[in-house]
Parts: sequence; structure tokens; C-alpha cells
Amino acid sequence: MRLWTRVLMPVLAAGLLWVGPVGAQASRPTVALLNFDFGTIEHWWQGNQDIGAGIADLMVDALVDDGSWRIIERKKLDAILNEQNFSNSERADPSAKTIAQLSKVLGVKYLIVGSITKFGTENSNKSVGGGGFGSKFGIGSVGKSEGKANVAITARVLDTSTAEVMISSKGEGTSKRSGMMLGGAGGGGGKAGVGSLNFGSSNFRDTIIGEATDAAVKAVVANMMAKKDRLK
Repeated sequence: MRLWTRVLMPVLAAGLLWVGPVGAQASRPTVALLNFDFGTIEHWWQGNQDIGAGIADLMVDALVDDGSWRIIERKKLDAILNEQNFSNSERADPSAKTIAQLSKVLGVKYLIVGSITKFGTENSNKSVGGGGFGSKFGIGSVGKSEGKANVAITARVLDTSTAEVMISSKGEGTSKRSGMMLGGAGGGGGKAGVGSLNFGSSNFRDTIIGEATDAAVKAVVANMMAKKDRLK
């Protein structure tokens, strides 16, 4: 083997090893997620838990686990939104000014916004969209539903430089069973004492509403992934 070949080949090999990760990193879109809007859902649960923030957090977890997205820390995002006096009414449809400001401060190419259109049970005697659990199950109490829980979510990916909708994705989840529950911190033994709406807890995932929420989030993320090639 000639001398120049012996010298050059290790250099080229090292270059290929270095270029690969950079190319992979560049293909990961940088996104920020706003809390989801739930203004059309009847507030049937006791307390002021923000189900829009809870579902946004679950979506962040799903996107991070996928590994092909770069997600901006939500605490940093919240701090910026607070400085701008961002209103809850802008969650699903933020103003062009807000979008431009987030792009400038956070350096994000895309913004994910959305709304929760169903969050309750499919009991025929009660409204699905309005929650349908009847009494307000909350801290210190346990509820039982005779109908399966149903959750539906709509998400959109916006280009922050143009405010163009690049991806629109919907997902719906239904519990596989009827029965327990949503309720209180002191609900008793077993899986009945599920506490308040803590979306990150295993107790919440054990409830029928938690089961439906998890399925809806996974469906939305799967639909987004199927359309990811639309992102530039």
C-alpha cells in the first residue's frame, strides 16, 4: 500500500465517523410544546389541575423517547410565556407575535400546539365531550364510572418563521374496561386511592381515564411521526 493511502485512509475514516452524528443531529427538528387548550371540556374534576399541561408533558415524554426530536425545556418556555403575559386562550392558536418571539428567544424552528376535545366517559347517559363523570371526583374521594373513558386530542406543528401549519395530527384513546376510577389521595387500599390528576403517576395510568389518555397521546405522536418528512 502506498504511503499516501496509508496516511489518508485513517483520516477519511475519522471524518466519516465525525460527520455521521452531525448529520443525524441536524435532522432532528427543534420544537417547543405549549400547554394544550381544554376550554371546550366541562371541568368535572375537583380542583384546578391543568389537564392541558398534563397532556403536553406526556407528549414531551413520548417525543423524547422516540429520539428524533429536540425538545425545549418546558420550564424555560413557561418563563418566557409568563413574561409575555401569554393567555390560556392562545394555547391552540397563538398569535403571530408570540410565535415569532418564541422563535427568536428559544431558537426553535417548530411549535406544537393543540387542544383536548374529549376527556370523560362514553356512558350513553352522560356527555362524552363534557366529561360525563357526573359527580366531581376529587381529593379525598373515589369515583367509579360504568362507561369506558374516552380521550381525544388534536395537535398541530407550526413553522415559527411563517406560522404555517406543517402537520395536523389527531389521536383518540378509549379505555379497555369499565370501572374505577378517579379520585382521592385517601381513597383506600389497592388501586382505588389514585389521588388528584397527576398525569405522571402510575396511579393515574391505572385509572380508566389515564388508560385512555395514554392511548390518545401515543396515537397523536404516531400520526405526527408518519408525517415528519413534511418538516424542512
